[in-house]
Amino acid sequence: MQRVTTPVEARENVTRTFPELGGVAESVGRRSMILDGEIVALDARGRPSFTRLQRRWPQHRRPDAALLREVPVRVMGFDVLEFEGRSLTARPWHERRAILETVSVVDRSPVLTVPRAFTDVSPADMLAVAASHGMEGVVIKRVDSPYVSGRSGLWTKVPVRLTAELVIVGFWCAAGPGGASAVGSLLLAGHDDAGRLVAVGQVGTGFSSSMRRYLFGLLSPLRCPNTPLALPVEATGVRWVMPTQVGEVAYREYVPGLWLRHTSWKGLRDKLAGDICVPAASGAV
Repeated sequence: MQRVTTPVEARENVTRTFPELGGVAESVGRRSMILDGEIVALDARGRPSFTRLQRRWPQHRRPDAALLREVPVRVMGFDVLEFEGRSLTARPWHERRAILETVSVVDRSPVLTVPRAFTDVSPADMLAVAASHGMEGVVIKRVDSPYVSGRSGLWTKVPVRLTAELVIVGFWCAAGPGGASAVGSLLLAGHDDAGRLVAVGQVGTGFSSSMRRYLFGLLSPLRCPNTPLALPVEATGVRWVMPTQVGEVAYREYVPGLWLRHTSWKGLRDKLAGDICVPAASGAV
């Protein structure tokens, strides 16, 4: 491996954006191979953080020395497709995995990590472990599976879904026919440690058509001319409502000061809005 490239965008050399990844070639002893993996930035607890990784984008950006020190990245190697000119895609996963575990010739490489794989733990138990460590989820693979591109029933990605009860502080109407009398998405908030009502996210998925119409009827009489939030947010076109209704959402990650990631509506909840707090942090900037 003389250089590090990605298979997208004409095998672009990613070391312009992530110069430290040039060290991956040294980590594998400059042997020729194609790895399936992911570029990650770790938080203070050693967990991959999408929010931290975003600080190293946009693509083609040349990071300065300060950013390289503050947000280093590495490759998490998940699979190996080719090794020393020999295609491994038709070989079963357990054979590819055995090779993958030998690719790094550098002990505790700072730029290449091969995460552990477990074959004696049930998927449910593994997902519970991932949740307890604040991880985003698990990938389940058949041990006899070949490597195939695209989606496949041989591999399944199962995300950890966190939930939170939050106050509805505004809504946007749905698009398309009938959208003027249906909710498209909701603006959600919670009380911070100072007791201020602050926005934490938006949710626009998980609603049935009837629920979108029901929420419109429920929230329209609660409309108010000004924001109920203590801190301003950019929410063009939002219809503010009095903060009396509480709903539950599922989400992937929450970083204080940013918004919930990958939200999905779960339903209304009979809770006092004044008791609703912002979610606990599940990620770091």
